[in-house]
Amino acid sequence: MERVCDPCWTCRNRRIQCDQSGTPCAKCEKAGMECFDKRPIRWVKGVAIRGKMQGRTHEGISNGSPVHNSRITKSAPSTPKKSHRALVQASAGNNERICKLFIVYDSDRNPFRSLISFGLKDPVLQKGILALAARHRANTGQSFHQLQAPTSDGLVNANRDALLFKHQAMEALSRVLGDETIVKSDTTVASIFLLIFLDLLEFGSDGWNFHLEGAKGLIALHRPLLEAQAGVNNGPGQTVQEIWGFISNQIHLIETLGATFLRPKVLSEFMFNGQASTQPQEEIEQSFLGCPEFLLSAIQFLSNERDAIAGKLPDGAALQTHIQDTTAMLELIQKFDCYAWTLSLQRSKQPSTDEISNLCKLSQTFKTGALIYGRRVLDALTETITEQDDLVSELLGLIASLKDDDALFKCVLWAIFVAGLECRSQAQKDFLVESLEKFWTDTSCSNVMTAAKILKDYWDQEDGLETSSRWIFDIGRLGRDCLLI
Repeated sequence: MERVCDPCWTCRNRRIQCDQSGTPCAKCEKAGMECFDKRPIRWVKGVAIRGKMQGRTHEGISNGSPVHNSRITKSAPSTPKKSHRALVQASAGNNERICKLFIVYDSDRNPFRSLISFGLKDPVLQKGILALAARHRANTGQSFHQLQAPTSDGLVNANRDALLFKHQAMEALSRVLGDETIVKSDTTVASIFLLIFLDLLEFGSDGWNFHLEGAKGLIALHRPLLEAQAGVNNGPGQTVQEIWGFISNQIHLIETLGATFLRPKVLSEFMFNGQASTQPQEEIEQSFLGCPEFLLSAIQFLSNERDAIAGKLPDGAALQTHIQDTTAMLELIQKFDCYAWTLSLQRSKQPSTDEISNLCKLSQTFKTGALIYGRRVLDALTETITEQDDLVSELLGLIASLKDDDALFKCVLWAIFVAGLECRSQAQKDFLVESLEKFWTDTSCSNVMTAAKILKDYWDQEDGLETSSRWIFDIGRLGRDCLLI
């Protein structure tokens, strides 16, 4: 193996010989460990790791402050400005994982990297980034089957840090939003946007939709300003317009997939700017989940059809129009060519044969999930029950085929949940629970715990349900408006 770099610190610390193959090195990658080229920064309680200063804090620095693994003298207390910089540096490892977690394929063009760069200059956005990193750190390593209140000192401190940073982020954002003299910048919207992802790490319930509504309101308010700022450079390689376009696209995705499991009409209508649909090619390196834009629009249409008939079916011609429109949409979804879509994607590098194949499978999970969801909407319109065993089996096969692709498997929670609401055999249910456990291991996102609990409760109740196929209406009440993506 060709050696291209110095031995990494992680291998030296483990007292094994580094293969020096790159960053990360092959040995760290195989062991699933973070590959550091030099001694990393650690999170500790207080300003020192050991000795008389252990557990003590400088004035103005909260417990959970990060420090280097080096001696700290009493004569050099950190200033508030320095402590903020140290906090950002200390969260670098978790921020790196966050960047990879909330995007399909990580690259230099990952918009989350630009948001983190902006956080160095904006205190509100910085606190949101720290809250994300601290919560992810607190979740990492906990058991899927026995997630409970932390008892060890390490977990107690990590959980306290996460709660502290979340409180600071919410408090800072509240001050900005409540001050009419402050211009609400792009970083303010980005801060709200990050709180939605924080909800994914914190069970995905009872909060994300409120953050979503706030972000949508600010985007609508600032649209004229954004148009005037088109082309203004506001970060490394990206413009204000590009950052807002990314946030707008992801909000469209989050509310579209999120709404499928909500009670009808919970979310307000969002005037999506259509940026992704007007581009000649979709960019996989700018996508959170890799759902094709056409399928996203189709799912949004089906969700709106569900909302339109919630509570009472229309009569006569209006009912026939809904049936015809829904049937036509299902035919369009069925005709969608996942392979052609995969080949059309814009990329910064040439994909391998395996990447093309797996991206095609990922798009097929959204296509199959959309067909299952749409058929249930059509069932409600026609007052029938369609057997969907063939589609469910197909979806389960697609989920299984993506299990070895860590980059893409983290995108399939929505499809897993759809399959869970339709599966009937115990073997299928066991497979889905195993899939949810792997999702937790790969992501440390606690909303998968919520998904598992809702499915188990639903499976316990479904034998007593009069019509189990009506989950498109009922699951929101059972799931408390959860974000399961």
